[in-house]
Formats: sequence, C-alpha cells, structure tokens
Amino acid sequence: MVANVVELSSSKREIQHLNQVLSTQKQAFRENPMPSLNERLDNLKRLKTMVLKYETEICDAINSDFSSRSKDETLIAEIMSVVSGINYCMKNLKKWMKPEKRHVNILFQPASAKVVYQPKGVVGIVVPWNYPVFLALGPLCFALAAGNRAMIKMSEYTPKTSILMSKLIAETFDESLVTVITGEADVAQEFTKQPFDHILFTGSTLVGSHVMRAAAENLTPVTLELGGKSPAIIAPDVPMHDAVDRICFGKSFNAGQTCVAPDYVLCPSDKVNEFVEYYKETFARLYPSIKSNHDYTAIVDDRQLQRLKSWIEDARSKGAEIIEVNPANEDMKSGTRKLPLHIILNPTDDMTVMQEEIFGPILPVVTYNSMNEAINFVNDRPRPLALYYFGYNTEEQDHVLTKTHAGGVCLNDAIMHVALDDLPFGGIGPSGMGAYHGHEGFLTFSHAKSVLSKPRLNSGKLAYAPYGKIIHKMIYKFFIR
Repeated sequence: MVANVVELSSSKREIQHLNQVLSTQKQAFRENPMPSLNERLDNLKRLKTMVLKYETEICDAINSDFSSRSKDETLIAEIMSVVSGINYCMKNLKKWMKPEKRHVNILFQPASAKVVYQPKGVVGIVVPWNYPVFLALGPLCFALAAGNRAMIKMSEYTPKTSILMSKLIAETFDESLVTVITGEADVAQEFTKQPFDHILFTGSTLVGSHVMRAAAENLTPVTLELGGKSPAIIAPDVPMHDAVDRICFGKSFNAGQTCVAPDYVLCPSDKVNEFVEYYKETFARLYPSIKSNHDYTAIVDDRQLQRLKSWIEDARSKGAEIIEVNPANEDMKSGTRKLPLHIILNPTDDMTVMQEEIFGPILPVVTYNSMNEAINFVNDRPRPLALYYFGYNTEEQDHVLTKTHAGGVCLNDAIMHVALDDLPFGGIGPSGMGAYHGHEGFLTFSHAKSVLSKPRLNSGKLAYAPYGKIIHKMIYKFFIR
C-alpha cells in the first residue's frame, strides 16, 4: 500500500513537471518561432556530441535493461543509426530550409508564390522499449532539424536507459528546448493528452489507436509508427541459402524484438524441409550457442518472455510442429531470459502466433503453391509495416510490389531499408500513419506554409463585381475549358 502511494506521488510529480515544461516550451517557441540554420545545426552537433561521448554508458544501460543486449546490436541499431541520421540532416538541412518557388499562372499575375517550411512548435515523442535510444533520438534529430522543441516520453520498461537519457538530455539542452519525461503508463497516457503541435508515437497498433484518440481531442497531428505481421515471401526459384541467410539475420537481430522483423515466412510447399535445414545451419553458424553468447540478445523482461512461451504452447496445443533451434542444446529453463528461435510448421489462423505481431524469436512458416496464393494470403490480412520478397525475377518482383501494400519493402533482404538515411520510414493502415527518416522526416515536423505575394499593381480587381463585364466573359472563355 505504501509503495502504491509513493508511486502515485511520483507519477503526480512527473505529470506536473510535464505540464510545466510544455508551457515553458510553448512560450519559448513563441519567442523564437523560426530558428536559423546555424541554431539548428548547433543543436544537431550537440546531440551528436552527446551520443558519441556517452556511447559506452548507453550500451551498458541498454544491456542492463535487457539483462543481456548484444553490444554490437546496440552500436549498429542505436548509436550508428542515430549518428548517421544526424550527419544526413546536417548535410541536407540548408537545402531543405530554402523556400520553394511555385508557379503562378497568368490569371493571378503579377504575383509570386512560394512554400515556406515552418516549424510546427512543440513535438511530443513517445518511445518504445525495443530500441529506446534510436527511437528517441532519431525522431528528435528530425524535430530539431525542422526547428521544433521536443518532449520525449521514455518507456517504463527500460528504466536504466530512461534515467540515463533524462540525465544526458538535461546536460546537453535547456529544458525549454528538449526534455525527457519518465514514469509509468499513467504518465504516458497523460503525455498523449497534451496539446502538442505534433505527436510521434512508436509502438503497438492497439496503443496507437488510443494515442490517436487522445490526440484528436486537441486536433494534434500524429505520426504513428506501429507494427503488424511483416511477411517474408520466398520465390520458388530463389536459392534457398540466399533467402535464409537474410531472413535469419533480420529475425535474430535483437532476438526478433524489432517492429520490421520478418514475422512469418511464405514458403513454397515443396521446399519447407529445405528451408528448415538451411535455417538451422545458418542460425548455428551465427549463434553456435545462446545462453552465454553476448551476440544473442535476451527478451526484455519476464512478462514478454512468458508471453512468447505461452504463444509457442498455444501453437503446439493446436497441432503445430515446433522446431526449437538450439545449436548447443542448452538448458534454457532458468537463469536467463534468452529464448531460442522456434520455427512453427503447419500454423493455422486460430493460433495466436498467426493473429498477433510476434515481436520475438518465433517464426511461423506458411506454405503456398502459387505466387498469387501467397499474395492473396498477405492481402487477406492487415497491411504490414514491411514486406520482404526473395527472388531475382524482376517481373515477379514488380508483380509483388504492385499487388501488395506495405509500409516499406526489401527485395532480397530484410529490415535493412530502415537504415537507409534517404528513404522514408512509416506504415500504412494498421501498421502506421505518416513517415519520417529522409527528407520526409523534415517535412513531417514542418508546416508547408503557402505564401502568395502581390505587388502594388492589382490586376485582380478587373474581375471584381459587378459581374457580367466583358473581362468576366473572357476569363470564363479561356479558363473554363
């Protein structure tokens, strides 16, 4: 009871802090609504310096939160990705900030027209637990590049990383520019109810719908980076080892706790055994052991681990064949949150693994007999965040691209499209709304303001009332056709 009171008090203080900082940031934005190029570049440089300076502390905090997180995966997916994004923004920012001239047709001459990209104001960023630094600082990079101020709600499931990020951001930026909010789910709910000028949320589709509902009360625009069941389609004629190598990497990275991880495989029905054998060989090559292998990441907490185990048992109880890929045959029952990869054969629609985004090292394999059957299987389900196609026939690649919808696609690879700085990242339908990364990141956090400029000479008055003059007839003749 005492603990609950303390927790409530802590949440209340954090919510009060949230309200206070939002007010401070809104006032600061009013005083400087269009930061210069040099101001923005300076903010980005400070962010980059922070990440590079505290690289080791960031890796250690994430490793502690996961109980075992591959340092190399943190360097690749968190540190390198953030630094690369900052460098990309700094390189392109001057060009992005320039007003764009637009055409003015003869009816409105003399005049000029342009689009000015103006910061939206204060941006709220809601961060999930799976990549807590990249998914906090990646959006922050683009928000700052666009000239905004930002508040970041870190996940309660990565407490050490959240505390560290709060400390580092406070050291690097005045809270009137950037601040970190911590706290439990009640703080997150209150966060999304605030009248931000834009909210970017990364997380589950279910929670995303609640965020959108809360934002609607303030008519706050949202970018929702959600998830879903991203399929990997293996063409009948592709060398199996080519497909398996890349699927195995994409599924094993962060132990499958990635929103764009291959969620299930669509495999030609006569090649399932070949797929399984290659997969076991490939996984064993990448991870000869699991339990004490620092390259293989653990499940983030006990709740997620039990969820995954229960889904495996659910599939088993409903008739699926379960293949545990555990190269060293280690006892994984206690002392670790690491979960071997489980291949699920003969999955059916009534199994939870075929209904929910898996977000872990479980890989259902669905068979098909024709490419149209595989495409229909994808299209019969909610649109995914990513789709992966493995096959070198360009006509068939185009067929899959044309006939399916997904937030992003890799042809003959998995998850790597997210790392390309110049490509937008976002979902479609249940897998998300809006995009960032690339130039689209700058545009997402900017308002494209139309500006029409007229000189003293006003030719438009020739068309003013009273109507029925010769000039009106000429205008209708030339422009209504």
